Amino acid sequence: MAGAQGKCFLVTGPPGVGKTTLVMRVLESLRASHPDLKVRGFYTREVREGSHRVGFEVVTLDGRRGPLASSSASSSESLRWPTVGKYRVDVSSFESLALPELQVKNGTDLFIIDEVGKMELYSSPFFPAVLQVLDSGIPLLASIPIPKAGRDIPGVARLRNHPGATLYTLSLGNRDAIKEQVYSQLVNSLSWQ
Repeated sequence: MAGAQGKCFLVTGPPGVGKTTLVMRVLESLRASHPDLKVRGFYTREVREGSHRVGFEVVTLDGRRGPLASSSASSSESLRWPTVGKYRVDVSSFESLALPELQVKNGTDLFIIDEVGKMELYSSPFFPAVLQVLDSGIPLLASIPIPKAGRDIPGVARLRNHPGATLYTLSLGNRDAIKEQVYSQLVNSLSWQ
């Protein structure tokens, strides 16, 4: 794992603080300054009906999207899906979009994973794919949830404690400064520099 040292950048913080927004802004800045950057990965986005959040979708960096979780899924199949709070997690939809994006391929400069959390970890092949990305030595920018009541999700704890990980804890007051730190650290870690 020596090749992975210093190439795992994790953004954490409470729900709603702007982890996904920060990850996407860093990616936009990287693409603006390095237009030939080859990035693989995905992010999760809230699905809203009016002012109410009704679920989440997974979106690949090339724009493909599909359901991740829903509070209104009521088919006979969805009743067997695992739940996180009021949401039923569509593991097969998540896997069909996210797992191909985590395949280590020649020419990939950066991986984006937003997020490594409880919903995503219901996919048994997901965390091994994340570990393969870490072992590849290709820089990884990921978001992870903050531990609740002092308890961390085992996969998230393993990522947080990875020897090559740099952890950024986001708050409303430090978002712009953290974005600049993550951007400059990523630029320094990319192999084409």
